[in-house]
Amino acid sequence: MHNTYFCKTNVSIQVHSLTKIYGTQTAVNNISFEIEPGEIVGFLGPNGAGKSTTMKMLTCYIPPTSGEAKVCGLDVSEQSIQVRKHVGYLPEHNPLYLDMYVKEYLAFAAGMGGVKKVRDRVEEVIALTHLGKEKHKKIGQLSKGYRQRVGLAQAIIHDPDVLILDEPTSGLDPNQVMEIRDLIKNLGSNKTIMLSTHIMQEVEAICSRVIIIDKGSIVADDKLEKLRNRSASNWLVRVQFASPVDEVSLHSIKGLLQATQLGNNTWRLTGDNEHFRQAVSHFALSSNLEVTELVSEKDSLESIFRQLTNHVDDL
Repeated sequence: MHNTYFCKTNVSIQVHSLTKIYGTQTAVNNISFEIEPGEIVGFLGPNGAGKSTTMKMLTCYIPPTSGEAKVCGLDVSEQSIQVRKHVGYLPEHNPLYLDMYVKEYLAFAAGMGGVKKVRDRVEEVIALTHLGKEKHKKIGQLSKGYRQRVGLAQAIIHDPDVLILDEPTSGLDPNQVMEIRDLIKNLGSNKTIMLSTHIMQEVEAICSRVIIIDKGSIVADDKLEKLRNRSASNWLVRVQFASPVDEVSLHSIKGLLQATQLGNNTWRLTGDNEHFRQAVSHFALSSNLEVTELVSEKDSLESIFRQLTNHVDDL
């Protein structure tokens, strides 16, 4: 199925100086970014950073205090009805009609979205989201995981150009998470997807680009690989010695900033220069220590997130 609406611009989402203020609290503070067609972008941040507020503005659920946001060239403040035709939205707290049957609810959503062949599209979306065994049940009878699938099915029922997903795999078991990740990746082949999650492995598995927001302001916006390289002011090395080594002796390694023991005579060492791996090798050689493994590592997305937001306990 192909919807009758399609982006006529080269940019799917445009945000310029977008701000949202509640009373004396600034939830979103003068943020700007663009997302191109076909991108799958992870929108990350600690709790209360402004992620959901931004998504609600982009989907016309709440108005901005100031600034501008456009979806497929349409202004969210001036053309909200047209914007909704292009957008599929899965909110963080998935609102569903619990007394409706799954098929009934999706048919209702399809009708609201202007879908012409409702029955065919409902069956197609049920298959995509693996709801076949549950389609004749009331939504209130479903587990949280299956309710999440119904929410995702609702978001894609009208075949939108842009998907905005707030915690799309919340409540799913590991097998369901993999299925939904695969679905999102497949949808990303012809849609623009912006998703929020606290699961860093999910971002690394799905997204090519990351936007990190903290205290209402964007603190990073880059391709995932470039973000890792850019943050590599500290060089990481994982080293395993054939015999025990105490931490005090490790601090004779030139450029060592931190040493963390991982077990089995294995250490993760953090250095301050690009030649740090050679320094570790030199230490082992001069100390007459046998090395059974020496691997350079890049910062994980989780460690980058912590560095940029300084909220260690929010993950």
